[in-house]
Amino acid sequence: MLVLKLKRIGKKHQASFRLVVDEKRHKLLGKNLEDLGWYNPRNKKHEFNKERILHWIKNGAQASDTVHNLLISAGIIQGKKIAVHKKAKAESDSAKKSAESGLRPPEATSSVEGGETAKPATGATERNQES
Repeated sequence: MLVLKLKRIGKKHQASFRLVVDEKRHKLLGKNLEDLGWYNPRNKKHEFNKERILHWIKNGAQASDTVHNLLISAGIIQGKKIAVHKKAKAESDSAKKSAESGLRPPEATSSVEGGETAKPATGATERNQES
């Protein structure tokens, strides 16, 4: 599958990127099919070849999430931006998943007959109660 992706170039701590067309699983340091432009995140400048980008997209190439967002910002394609960074999981998500799997929260499973709650037993308290 062909993908429009960013190839990192530049010195250490001075990253700049080339927009290239290549196979999805190819390494970025090798040859690529075509160079479509460049992007410098330090000063937010870019230059993209609009005709060739649209040509590749028309012929089935997919844009990576970051490239998709850059192309929307540049006005080359239309649509919504894609959330690129992972969001932290909320506690409500974990509670929702446990409800779906049929598990009860830990507070509900630690009850004993007669409505009393069981206390965690430690070795020292058991020995004192037995003697």
